[in-house]
Amino acid sequence: MATVGEFAGFCAKTAKALPRRPFQWSELVKQAWFIASVSILPAALVAIPFGAVIALQLGSLSKQIGAESFAGAASVLAVVREAGPIVTALIIAGAGGSAMCADLGSRKIREELDAMETLGVDPVQRLVVPRVIAGALVGFLLNGVVSSVGIAGGYLFNVFMQDGTPGSYLASFAALGQVADLVSAQARAFVFGIIAALIACYLGMNAKGGPKGVGQAVNTSVVVSFMVLFAVNFVMVALYFQIIPQKGS
Repeated sequence: MATVGEFAGFCAKTAKALPRRPFQWSELVKQAWFIASVSILPAALVAIPFGAVIALQLGSLSKQIGAESFAGAASVLAVVREAGPIVTALIIAGAGGSAMCADLGSRKIREELDAMETLGVDPVQRLVVPRVIAGALVGFLLNGVVSSVGIAGGYLFNVFMQDGTPGSYLASFAALGQVADLVSAQARAFVFGIIAALIACYLGMNAKGGPKGVGQAVNTSVVVSFMVLFAVNFVMVALYFQIIPQKGS
């Protein structure tokens, strides 16, 4: 409970430092580029089998119940609503978050953060805020990449491996899908980027015990981020279905 309270205080401190000037634009660009460079390729490679597996499962199910014309709609909805945000969350937390935690943890054990405070520089405003914004932006953009690659993978698998019809695969999406599905997925990816960055920065800035402590903080950040992101995803999806009426319901 003490850790949860400290983390809540850290989040409040970060939000308070957000509008403070001067803003570290160079650090934001540097961190956004770094997170994107370590996340795009793994996310794309993970999205392809995600889309293929979803197309395989839903294609077989749709044949069993005689609804082959809706296989495309179901596959695209599954990728856009769940696979895209989940893959984005895992990659941002696993690749970008671990790198943030290791960087700040190394600065902590070298006493760079204490030196910054001694010189009157707020480490949260200087280091954490740009990383949180970068995580949110990259998460938002990365979800679009993952969704596009996943849909393309599912399309190719359905058409060439399951003898599906290209036209019906794409046209059926309009029967069940809506713009709100994409908006919800993008919003979740944005929130996931913020949460992953906050957890990684908090654990990195509180690392103790030398290099071994930094390694433990990195491992903890990945595990905790996964747990929190899955829980937040469930809550946001539940709220979405309660607020937004679905087509065909």
